[in-house]
Amino acid sequence: MRAELVALLGVAASTYGAPLENINLERILDLFPRQSNVTCPSTPNPMPKAAAFPSVKTMPDPFLYLDGKTRVQSKDEWIQCRQPEIMKLLQEYQYGYYPDHSQETVSATRSGNTLTVTVATGGKTATIAATLNLPSGSGPFPVIISIGGMDTKSYTGAGIAVVTFDYGKVAADSNTKSGSFWTLYSGKDIGVLTAWAWGFHRVLDGIELKVPEIDATKSGVTGCSRLGKAALAAGLFDKRIAVTMPMCSGVQGAGPYRYSLSGQGENLENAKSGAGWWTSSGISQFVGKSTQLPYDAHTIVTAIAPRAVILSQNSGDQFTDSKGTAQVTFPAAKVVYNWLGAGEKLGMSIPGGGHCDQSGYADVLPFVQKVLQGKSTTRNFDDLKTWKAMPEAYPWGTDLPKGK
Repeated sequence: MRAELVALLGVAASTYGAPLENINLERILDLFPRQSNVTCPSTPNPMPKAAAFPSVKTMPDPFLYLDGKTRVQSKDEWIQCRQPEIMKLLQEYQYGYYPDHSQETVSATRSGNTLTVTVATGGKTATIAATLNLPSGSGPFPVIISIGGMDTKSYTGAGIAVVTFDYGKVAADSNTKSGSFWTLYSGKDIGVLTAWAWGFHRVLDGIELKVPEIDATKSGVTGCSRLGKAALAAGLFDKRIAVTMPMCSGVQGAGPYRYSLSGQGENLENAKSGAGWWTSSGISQFVGKSTQLPYDAHTIVTAIAPRAVILSQNSGDQFTDSKGTAQVTFPAAKVVYNWLGAGEKLGMSIPGGGHCDQSGYADVLPFVQKVLQGKSTTRNFDDLKTWKAMPEAYPWGTDLPKGK
């Protein structure tokens, strides 16, 4: 039923001149029942400790459940069973459990191009201030929500709004647990990446409430380096986000834990020791045992599918293993995207320059325009340039589930 609906939507889009990329399939398909004969295997409760997992030197099979013996058989099963299990394990072992948004009350006010979002829960209140950068014209425009700075001019010039907020006021980049997020959720074992992701989401709430010039159904999130890790988390935890743009994100982002191909030093051990607050305490048990992680960066990316993701890694980045992201994470995740019939929704960008070179934003713009504006592009976002995919890093890629 769902496959037939996707095909029907494609015909309708073609007939009426509306690109299929402009149709939010996630929201429409969620209105229709999935196959009723799918039975999900039980997720272990409590969740296993690191010692319970075998050491797997290659990228873990994303189709293999946490029980270590049951494997996904169909696309419907992936969406109904495996993706929710991945979301749980990522919160258990990396991000901390995302707050229950249904318990929050969100309101917003606007003064010119300043948007102030107020969030209340549990008798506490906190605010987030965001800045609107709108293209010329009346809109409504698609939007990229950005933290840490980006090439805003290229995007507003292309008819895409850019909204920024001070991530440090949402959660300090330290172990102090200060900022608006911690005002509401003090004492929670949650990583700062998740707190920043929450900030992206509440700003999007405010846009929906008070910025009619922006079409909030066509939104993207971005940041670079540690903020790219946060952007990936933001895309993971909110299905409203149409395109996720982690730039030079490295481990705990799109960089693989199990491979370091660029001769660069970021890994789980020094990331956790240098900025342990980025993730919850759950990942600490895997320090020195990263091959026992029941996931890797490709698992995070595929949990977002079929929504769009563009991975950007500058070729001269001296910090975040661009080669590993391009040769391992991207093609491993692409296998799953292709299997889901959403291959065009995952792209790779490898511009020149060093860590967080701003040229990366213009380089991914055609992909973003395809997703948010339905514009065609001749650019090949599967091009790894001088690098090559490493299928030996994901041997399960030749043994895909056969069910529909």
